[in-house]
Amino acid sequence: MASKPFNFILFISLLSLVVGHGNVELEKYPLVVSTWPFIEAVRSAWRAVDGGSSAVDSVVEGCSTCEELMCDGTVGPGGSPDENGETTIDALVMDGVTMEVGAVAAMRYVKDGIKAARLVMQHSEHTLLVGEKASEFAISMGLPGPTNLSSSESIEKWTKWKQSSCQPNFRKNVFPANSCGPYHPINYLDLSDEACSITDQNQKPRLLHVGLHSHDTISMAVIDRMGHIAVGTSTNGATFKIPGRVGDGPIVGSSAYAVDEVGACCATGDGDIMMRFLPWERFPLGVNIHDPHAVSSNSGSSSGTMALQNFGFR
Repeated sequence: MASKPFNFILFISLLSLVVGHGNVELEKYPLVVSTWPFIEAVRSAWRAVDGGSSAVDSVVEGCSTCEELMCDGTVGPGGSPDENGETTIDALVMDGVTMEVGAVAAMRYVKDGIKAARLVMQHSEHTLLVGEKASEFAISMGLPGPTNLSSSESIEKWTKWKQSSCQPNFRKNVFPANSCGPYHPINYLDLSDEACSITDQNQKPRLLHVGLHSHDTISMAVIDRMGHIAVGTSTNGATFKIPGRVGDGPIVGSSAYAVDEVGACCATGDGDIMMRFLPWERFPLGVNIHDPHAVSSNSGSSSGTMALQNFGFR
């Protein structure tokens, strides 16, 4: 397939899928689908939903398992340090029946991201809580904490990054371009040769292809025995992100969305790009997700999506 900027490509080989047994026409549910081959997370969600749990409880169970296993170092504690070496958690859960959403972002000191997101949905009128206040809420609702979310592996990764002049990073149009901060903005009105040289150094291409190491999210969709749909996401964000950065993981409609009457959509990849092009918006409009041109843009980045109609997997 020819390379196109930011094509949403359905990677069947990178999805984990479990469906019920029997006649598909008569026994369509339950069903669990997840981005990336996080098999144990899918099995955990499957055991829950096959045992009669709701779609919401099952998706929380699946994502929670991935957090506990620290899937690929990109979910749960112990991975993806930011510029300061700290690991934080983003998570979201959405109920396709009630359209309720709970999410946490840049949450510190609490490792149970998806459970914290469910607590936001169940015990507040809000959709999203962030930072230390999200942590305080989660702990007050009974989750364990505060706890250090870093690990020896994440600290070692961060130390090596610092020794490599903080390269690569997510800064742009700053000085210095090729070393650690403190950083200062480039004055675009300065047309000197030195300023132009600095600007050239700041032109960093984004990742162009989706792979096992260019993602940072588990996105999961579950249809329970009643045919109800829920989605969940969990991530510790982009490695070496600028402190305070929030990606698509806790943003409804960007990382995941669910509507009982329609279906669900989940995405993974470059979260800063996903938030600009809201994958969910495309699918109810009848866009053919197998068409690589259907949801392309000029972002210069690629990500993967999956979609569930209320009567099956696409």
